[in-house]
Amino acid sequence: MATKQHCAYCFDVLIAKLNGTTEPKHTQRFDDTQEYPLFVTWNKSVRGENRLRGCIGNFSAMRLESGLREYAMTSAFHDTRFRPIASSELTRLSCSVSLLTDFEETVDYLDWDIGTHGVWIEFCNERGRLQTATFLPEIAKDQEWTKIQTIDHLLRKGGYELTITQEMRRSVKLTRYQSQKAHLSYEEYAEMC
Repeated sequence: MATKQHCAYCFDVLIAKLNGTTEPKHTQRFDDTQEYPLFVTWNKSVRGENRLRGCIGNFSAMRLESGLREYAMTSAFHDTRFRPIASSELTRLSCSVSLLTDFEETVDYLDWDIGTHGVWIEFCNERGRLQTATFLPEIAKDQEWTKIQTIDHLLRKGGYELTITQEMRRSVKLTRYQSQKAHLSYEEYAEMC
């Protein structure tokens, strides 16, 4: 189960990097014996609204400590949609950790539930190249998308540039999954430490 301690560890790793060290200042205690596919998401509060600042993860099961360390850094500094996180943003950040579970391949691209399942699609682009894209379970619900809108956004996210047809949607290979998620603001982190 994802916990606030997992998020606190991501803050520890981020702060260590921003301070020019490799070892986190605090030692978070959590069970590191299990392995999960996971995502680390950073958001920044701007005028009371949370805005995505970085989100990257992995579908291969990883031990928690090494996975959280790697993806706390990758999502903070190497998400190509954003510039790297700076020290000046720290107090306005929040961190979410999503541990992914219950992967199921589906026969139909609509065989999933908004708000319950994350979706991972595989498809061939216009050049015949295999592409993938995913949204975590909360994305479609938060954006108030239908299932078809979600699939269309995933196709665009994966780089599909042609007109999206019903035939294209049906050609998608979809895997649904669930997520155990924890969230921690910087203020909560500071209180924990």
